[in-house]
Amino acid sequence: MEQTQRPADEAVEAQEPVTEAAEVQSEPEEKSGRADKKKLKKAEAQIAELEKQLEESKAELAAEKDKYMRMIAEYDNYRRRTAKEKDGIYADAYADALKGILPILDNLERAVGVGEAEALQKGLAMTLKGAEDALAKMGVTAFGEKGETFDPEKHNAVMHIEDEQYSEGEITEVYQKGYAKGDKILRFAMVIVAN
Repeated sequence: MEQTQRPADEAVEAQEPVTEAAEVQSEPEEKSGRADKKKLKKAEAQIAELEKQLEESKAELAAEKDKYMRMIAEYDNYRRRTAKEKDGIYADAYADALKGILPILDNLERAVGVGEAEALQKGLAMTLKGAEDALAKMGVTAFGEKGETFDPEKHNAVMHIEDEQYSEGEITEVYQKGYAKGDKILRFAMVIVAN
């Protein structure tokens, strides 16, 4: 019987050390469980902070996008408005120029109906004066008169002649007057120049 009891006793003894080992193992598990909980709480806090930063960044991005879209819309409106104003200014200037030329057309129509040569000549002279006045009102000046000195910036020499009665570079004849508006040349004068 003793032999039978021994294995049972040994089994009891064998169980006791296992229990002690389990107790010893449960202490580190508890410590590691607490450490894991601390890490988990810390990670959750970091995630919450990052989510908060993400929401702030999204709000800032939305504000900047709204600001950008408003700027684009304002620029588009500005571009349309200035294009419309430019077209309006151009149309007004064009209309003003044509109004100045219409009396010339009226005078030429009247001149066609005149039968007398002297009256026709007088009418054409008045029409020419009206045209010159209309151009002067628009700020257009004529140049390229006989006796002026040749200027390649304003004159187009179609021919050169050698004549001692004219000085070198003097315009001897004008085929077509030149016109300028301020500093801008509208048409070069076609002239003959002495060498």
